[in-house]
Amino acid sequence: MNARSEPAETAPDAHPRPPIVREVLLVAGLFLVYKFGRQLATGHTAEAFRNAHHVRDWERALRLPDEGTVQSLLLHGDALIHAANTYYATVHFPATAAFLIWLYLRRPAHYVWARRVLAALTGAALVLHLLFPLAPPRMLGAADLIDTARVFGPSVYGPPSTDQLSNQFAAMPSLHFGWALMLAVGLIVATRSRLRWLWLLHPLVTLLVIVGTANHYWLDVLVAAALLGLALAGIRLRHRPRCTVPHRRPEFRPRTTAERHDLVGAGR
Repeated sequence: MNARSEPAETAPDAHPRPPIVREVLLVAGLFLVYKFGRQLATGHTAEAFRNAHHVRDWERALRLPDEGTVQSLLLHGDALIHAANTYYATVHFPATAAFLIWLYLRRPAHYVWARRVLAALTGAALVLHLLFPLAPPRMLGAADLIDTARVFGPSVYGPPSTDQLSNQFAAMPSLHFGWALMLAVGLIVATRSRLRWLWLLHPLVTLLVIVGTANHYWLDVLVAAALLGLALAGIRLRHRPRCTVPHRRPEFRPRTTAERHDLVGAGR
C-alpha cells in the first residue's frame, strides 16, 4: 500500500461546530422560555398541595422508600447537610453549562445531540409542571421532613408567596436529576476512558441530595428518568462515516524474461 492509498486519520469528532453566536442565543432563548413558562404555573397552591398528598399515597402504594430515611442520614452532621444544600444550590446549572461548552469545543456532533435531548427533556418537564403543579416534600407537613436549606443554609428559595424568580410548585419531574443523568450519559457516550462510568456518580449524588434536602420525591426522579429515556429514544446521535479505503484490484503487469526464467527454475 503506497502513501496515496493509505486512509487518512479521522479526528474523534470531525463534525463542524454550529455558529457560536446562534448557539448562545438559542440556549439563552430556551432558558428564558422555560423560566417564563415556570412562572405561568404559579398561583396553583391548593392544587399543588393536593397533588403532593396524591404523590405520597402513590409512593406508599408502590412501596418506595421514605424520603425521611435519606434525610436522616444527612442530618448526622451539620457539615454534611450544609454540603448537600450547597451542592443543590451551586452545581446544577454550572455543571450543565460546562458539559455543553466542553461538548461544543471537543465533540461538536455530540453537542448538537445533547442540546436537542436537553431541550426535549426540559420542554416535556415544563408541560408537566403546568399540568401537574406539585408542592415539594419540604412544604408538606405530613411528610415529617424539614427544609434543610432554610434551617442550615444555603437556600436558593425565598417564601413561596414572594418568590418571583422560581416556581417552587414544579417538583415533578426533577430537572436537577434529569440534567445530571443526561450529563453522565453524554460524557459516557462522548469519551472512551475506562473511568468514564464514574460520571454516574453525579446523578447518584444529585439523587441523594434532592431527596435528602426534601426538595423532591422519589417519583419526581422516576418521571425525570422516564422522560429522558423517551428523549434519548427519539433523538439519536448521528456519527459521520469514517474514511474507508476503496477496494482495489491488483494491477496486471507482464512478467519480464528474467522473472519467467526464475519461475521455470523454481518448478524443477
